[in-house]
Amino acid sequence: MKYIERTTYLNRLKGLRNTPDIKIITGIRRSGKSELMRAYINYLRDTDDKANVIYVDYFDLKYENLKDYIALHEHIERQYQPGINNYVFVDEVQLCPSFELAINSLHNSKKYDIYLTGSNAFLLSSDLTTLFTGRFIEIPIFPFSFQEFCLYFSDERDRRKLFDDYVLMGGLAGSYEYASNQDRIAYLRDVYKTIVSRDLVDKYRLPNTVVLNHLTEFMMDNISNLTSPNNISEKLGKASHVTNHVTIGKYIDHLCDAFMFYKVKRYDIKGKRYLETLDKYYLCDLGMRYAVLGQRNMDYGRAYENLVAIELLRRGYEVYVGKLYQKEVDFIAIKQSEKLYIQVSDNITKTSTLNREVAPLLQIRDAYPKLLIANTGHPEYLHEGIRIIDLSRWLYFAQEDG
Repeated sequence: MKYIERTTYLNRLKGLRNTPDIKIITGIRRSGKSELMRAYINYLRDTDDKANVIYVDYFDLKYENLKDYIALHEHIERQYQPGINNYVFVDEVQLCPSFELAINSLHNSKKYDIYLTGSNAFLLSSDLTTLFTGRFIEIPIFPFSFQEFCLYFSDERDRRKLFDDYVLMGGLAGSYEYASNQDRIAYLRDVYKTIVSRDLVDKYRLPNTVVLNHLTEFMMDNISNLTSPNNISEKLGKASHVTNHVTIGKYIDHLCDAFMFYKVKRYDIKGKRYLETLDKYYLCDLGMRYAVLGQRNMDYGRAYENLVAIELLRRGYEVYVGKLYQKEVDFIAIKQSEKLYIQVSDNITKTSTLNREVAPLLQIRDAYPKLLIANTGHPEYLHEGIRIIDLSRWLYFAQEDG
């Protein structure tokens, strides 16, 4: 498989080198957690001749005898070398029952710089505080961005063509190895089934996989739409899938914990308060939607909104859906002192469409930047103070356009 250096994540790890925290790399299955760990190990060995790298990969049979937390602890302690930097890397750590006892003990000794990865369903964000007694830092990674997709397919120079491919293929790079579309789809379906039908069922001992599967497909089919557990349970009930809003709410939380969906809450711009009713859920990767549902009900406007939501999260923004009177602003994106108001659209060649999309932005009275990101195919321009930016360009030039 062609290797693309994931510079943003690698630089994040470099910046955390030798800090006292446990570093935990999280993300959806097949998003590249193990590859990132190996790339960082290579960097350490290249930059520190005396680095003592202690590496355990539980998918490798040679570490089978370490699937006991006491054996893991003893193995690492035996390899400790005083007077130099000792780095501990444990890949697929969840395969060692009670691993947290070993990791907490090693961390408390203050002798090691510790890095972990694990299967998304068994090392969930919601579990980390319970598992680890000391400080930890979560490094969430996402499937390939459009920029990384273009680097992978660098022999194809037409960015517009690559963008169309990216919308359907997505960013789970393991699928790129397959020449045929049929095989790529089979790969992505396998990832989907592993998460939904195995990981989550095993983790939570879920009794009703039929409802979970229908819920997941419903959420894929309704990306970028405002919804709630009540709404979803009613609609599934009408389709003869008997359930209730409590079960649906729990299942949605599980899907979000597994990094399959990201919940974005609403914010009242005028009232300056968060709204508790109706949220949006964005799928981690559009390629999975296409693999599971095909192109049925393919609404490119909603698909593009999903792309922008995930890209904003990838760039480290807090993301909210804005409400202003009776209008909606697709995104309020916040990072430290920076704030962006963003609308997303497909085709804005018609004046009526352009006016409809910019109307909510023009009603916002503060001075923060306002963007309309659309599938224009043209260079950026201004419309009544609002930046109109081509979607593929905004996705590609990650740092240039906010």
